[in-house]
Amino acid sequence: MPRRTFRDWIADFALFLFAATFSIVTADSVATGPNLSEEALFADVVAGGFACAALWLRRRSPVQLAVVLLLTGSVSHFVTGPVLVSVFTVAAHRPWRVTRWIAALAVVPLPVYLILRPDPGLSAATSAIVYFALVAAAFACGLAVRSRNELITSLREQAERAGAEAKRQMREEMAREMHDVLAHRLSLLSVHAGALEFNPGAPEPEIQRAAGVIRDSAHQALRDLREIIGVLRAVEGGGQPQPTLADLGRLVEESRVAGARVALDLQVAEPGAAPALGGRTAHRIVQEGLTNARKHAPGAEVTVAVSGGPGKGLIVEVRNLLPDGEVGAAIPGAGQGLIGLTERASLAGGRLEYGRIGEDFRLYARLPWPT
Repeated sequence: MPRRTFRDWIADFALFLFAATFSIVTADSVATGPNLSEEALFADVVAGGFACAALWLRRRSPVQLAVVLLLTGSVSHFVTGPVLVSVFTVAAHRPWRVTRWIAALAVVPLPVYLILRPDPGLSAATSAIVYFALVAAAFACGLAVRSRNELITSLREQAERAGAEAKRQMREEMAREMHDVLAHRLSLLSVHAGALEFNPGAPEPEIQRAAGVIRDSAHQALRDLREIIGVLRAVEGGGQPQPTLADLGRLVEESRVAGARVALDLQVAEPGAAPALGGRTAHRIVQEGLTNARKHAPGAEVTVAVSGGPGKGLIVEVRNLLPDGEVGAAIPGAGQGLIGLTERASLAGGRLEYGRIGEDFRLYARLPWPT
């Protein structure tokens, strides 16, 4: 059984007070009854007290509690309040077939109740109507609460399905947009590049025009791609497993297999124990650093250093020797990966620095690792 929330405690205490107050307020006619001894009255009060205390079990065993209280309530007035609460609970939280049996059990003791404990000054028929009306009202309230809960659950499920459908439609729309825009740009680039390849002796103005079209198409394709990715970032990702700090070794090994020279200095006692967000961010930083080194400094050795622990934070550093010239500076969108890493580190509660350090290019990040 799930633990009670603060709202559950408030509801349970309110129903407990209702049961006790109802039994006490309606006890005058019983206490002044001509055929009720003091011992019987005392036993009735004690039974009512135990019944009220037993209401704290209504969430754990509502059906069993309702059966016991209904049987006891046929001979005890002070149990009437707890009976109303117990049948309300069954009607609100149990299936209709169970509620139906409890309702039948509530009606069966009515003759016994009318014979043994009729209300003074009231006819047996009136007593029966009053008791039945109270029990029926309790059942009706419980059924209303259950209907409301089922409606809320149904609406929540519909909202979740609608949200999933909206995301699916948006992904399909973005896929169509990406195909329509990028296919056009890239097809132009391919056609003009092919023309240059198969006709190297074309007039210089024609070559310049084709080169300009290729350049403009590539630039526009990159801009369109960035816009589409910016929209897709707002869409929740799929179920693919996310990388962690423990995956750094595999990431470095993949770069080594591809021909890169990478030195890894991992000074974290238990990489698998790193916070999920911090570890994932560290992995992305190292991944971007290795990618940039392959693109802009091919053949240069890359040094990856990761250290830290609980309470100390997580420090990530990626360094490589700078190449001659400004490789990639004229490509539109260059540096977008570093901007994205800066945003990622900020969202993780840390910070990222990058730039020239002597003859090296360095990525440096400090991420939180709570104790």
